[in-house]
Amino acid sequence: MNKPQCSIVQLSRIGLVSALILLLAPLEVFAHGIDISAMPVNAIEITALYDSGQPMAGGQVAIYAPDEPLEPWLTGTCDEEGRFIFAPDYSRPGLWEIQVRLAGHGDLIRFEVTEAGSISAGEPAGLSLLQKIVMALVVGWGAVGTALFFSRRNS
Repeated sequence: MNKPQCSIVQLSRIGLVSALILLLAPLEVFAHGIDISAMPVNAIEITALYDSGQPMAGGQVAIYAPDEPLEPWLTGTCDEEGRFIFAPDYSRPGLWEIQVRLAGHGDLIRFEVTEAGSISAGEPAGLSLLQKIVMALVVGWGAVGTALFFSRRNS
């Protein structure tokens, strides 16, 4: 029996095909290593719920620092459970405001950061004294106007 003879050309073709197969074969990819660290912070967790108890998922959050009440210090979005967590800037003590809005619904809450770095419990913003006076005047004016309207019709 004759043994088949391999020429150099055949060997180089086999080597080339083997190299192509190895290059085109899927390779295992290794991910970069990671290092995660955690540090406890004094943070505030907001939970925004509708009156029905349903979470305000996707609610737009705007947080205002005491020294810049017109420009948001931080903005974000509530998660699926209506939550948003942040840590205020403790170097800016005073009354902070948090506003949460979504599709025409919204509310405002205030909390205080002291110079010692503590946080008071958040309270609904409520109405200022000036707002209460203006509302009383508007309601009174409306009542007088309504009474005058109906009294002219009877005369």
